[in-house]
Amino acid sequence: MNRRTLLLGAGAAMTLPAIGAQAQAAQITGAGASFPNPVYQKWAEAARSAINVQVNYQSVGSGAGINQIRNRTVDFGATDAPLNATQLTEGSLLQFPTVMGSLVAIVNIPGVENDQLKLTGPILADIYLGKITRWNDPRIVAINAGLTLPNLAIAPAYRADGSGTTFVWVSYLSDVSEEFKTRVGVGTSVRFPAGTGARGNEGVAGTVRQVRGAIGYVENAYAITNRLVTTQIQNRDGNFVKPEHETFMAAAGAADWNVPGFAANVVNTAGPQSWPIVAPTFILLPTNPADAARSANVRRFFDWAFKDGDRLAQELEYIPLPQSAKDAVRAAWNRQFGA
Repeated sequence: MNRRTLLLGAGAAMTLPAIGAQAQAAQITGAGASFPNPVYQKWAEAARSAINVQVNYQSVGSGAGINQIRNRTVDFGATDAPLNATQLTEGSLLQFPTVMGSLVAIVNIPGVENDQLKLTGPILADIYLGKITRWNDPRIVAINAGLTLPNLAIAPAYRADGSGTTFVWVSYLSDVSEEFKTRVGVGTSVRFPAGTGARGNEGVAGTVRQVRGAIGYVENAYAITNRLVTTQIQNRDGNFVKPEHETFMAAAGAADWNVPGFAANVVNTAGPQSWPIVAPTFILLPTNPADAARSANVRRFFDWAFKDGDRLAQELEYIPLPQSAKDAVRAAWNRQFGA
């Protein structure tokens, strides 16, 4: 059974909160990024019986997650767009990564099947700039010999909410297109010159599924669970690569975790097989928690996930952290909170 089949089978469970019959479980709450929501839900479901911690995670987007942890309305926030050192200090927050994931382009084009269509970074940038507007544009046709592309309007979809997924997507487009970097730039919420907004990875996936000619960007798990058509993308070395475990792992190996806040940049890394849009996702934990026991249970949950959650993450096409990164995160916990 391949990973895609495993993930499709897990789809129903991913939408459910972690609920069990065990009494007196420790309760913790978190909110933020939708990018890691599928794996956080699976981890929560498993941790409920494994360590008696019940996690209530709200997939509300990175921007909302940052606001909620700054206001201390949840025990932890989650974001795909890392905060810088100044922001962490001002918010009295400790930031650490949990897992890595991959963004993919999803399309709804009649006659085009999964991973048939080839796209480049500059073409994707020009689609979202509104400069390429039809699927039979000569630049797209030129790199897709043998594939019949219709004279159909391109309907870009993007995140309408503050989103770490958008942060990663526009980081990539800004890296490959100077015009995109100048006109749109990088942020969790940007003004796209073309397209329609939708809320959450779930909303973008739904829009692309429903609209002929649509293109969007989502974490890979959402493409699989929604049975959406993904594309090949040309990587930094000039090779067209498919969105699959081997290309994700090739890119993840380039991550450098020795940076403030563990904010490793894994966008558009070199390598013949590297998928160009891979990113870690982060947890924000107060360094001055109002309830020390709940803070300790947050760390206990993610410590369990580091030890026993890799298989679940891989089944959902996420990339576990290397052991060295996990050890560095635990060392940061100990320095801040004690052993």
